[in-house]
Amino acid sequence: QVQLVESGGGLVQPGGSLRLSCAASGRTFSSYAMGWFRQAPGPEREFVALIWSGGSTIYADSVKGRFTISRDNAKNTVYLQMNSLKPGDTAVYYCAAESDSVRAVRGSFDYWGQGTQVTVSS
Repeated sequence: QVQLVESGGGLVQPGGSLRLSCAASGRTFSSYAMGWFRQAPGPEREFVALIWSGGSTIYADSVKGRFTISRDNAKNTVYLQMNSLKPGDTAVYYCAAESDSVRAVRGSFDYWGQGTQVTVSS
């Protein structure tokens, strides 16, 4: 069982930056693929970024070059550094964890946080 708690959301002006954090419980954090997803008002949850246990990363085209995902296994924490924020980035951001790499590639994650709101507005 893994519990995830996100923090760091808030209101920021266009062009600004935020860093989201996701603290995970459990002693096997380092073996999990960790992902960030977001959901704006509407039915679809959108993939944002993923970091594998070995540290390699994948990004959605919409955030590539602006967002950076990283992890600190000693602190059981994954981060999402968001720069050059746009109003279109406004959403609830969710952290997710998955131990099965095949499921992670498919976007199927077993564990989810409660989400943190990011609002980009002037």
